[in-house]
Amino acid sequence: MIKTYFMHMKLDQIYTYEIEGLPVQTGDLICTMNGKPDILPGEFWRLVGRLVPGDVDHIAMYIGPGGRCVEAGALGVIIFNLPGKKWVSEKLAEQRGHLFDTFYGVASPLDAIQLPEETEASMRVAVANYCLAQVGKPYNLNFMNPDSEDAFYCSQLAYKAYQQVDINLNTGLSMEQLPGTNQIIYPQEIWAGFPQRAAHPTLV
Repeated sequence: MIKTYFMHMKLDQIYTYEIEGLPVQTGDLICTMNGKPDILPGEFWRLVGRLVPGDVDHIAMYIGPGGRCVEAGALGVIIFNLPGKKWVSEKLAEQRGHLFDTFYGVASPLDAIQLPEETEASMRVAVANYCLAQVGKPYNLNFMNPDSEDAFYCSQLAYKAYQQVDINLNTGLSMEQLPGTNQIIYPQEIWAGFPQRAAHPTLV
């Protein structure tokens, strides 16, 4: 029922917003670090984040309008809504399955290529609508199978969405501590491989 509702809830335009002072548009990728200082659940998620190579542990997509975003997490593929223009994970916890994370920045794969405005807008709408069509699907625990469309992990959802517009977010990155795993789509490789806007200059 929920999935059917969102499959028919399609965008026909792009939206703009601001998160922690950074501009975002429909289709931009929100990058976060697991963990939140000074609260116990945040310390737990920081330990979880250490299992993911790199600083960026999680990816969500800005959809719009307003603060509407989509992600694949513990609850599967869901929509959540930012209550304002600040990333306050405590206020988002109930919507997101009690994930506590810290805003890192925004990656914009479409900024890497020069496109006519109308073409770029249609591509942004396409990636957003792909994600909306996946709402309700479960979390994918098989990280070695990023081509599945039955279940998704966070960066896999972004990867499959951008495949729809012929952009490959899998840069082939294989982390030193995990040799031979370049088929996994790491959040860090999306951050490092495409134009980005960091929440703080010291993060890049």
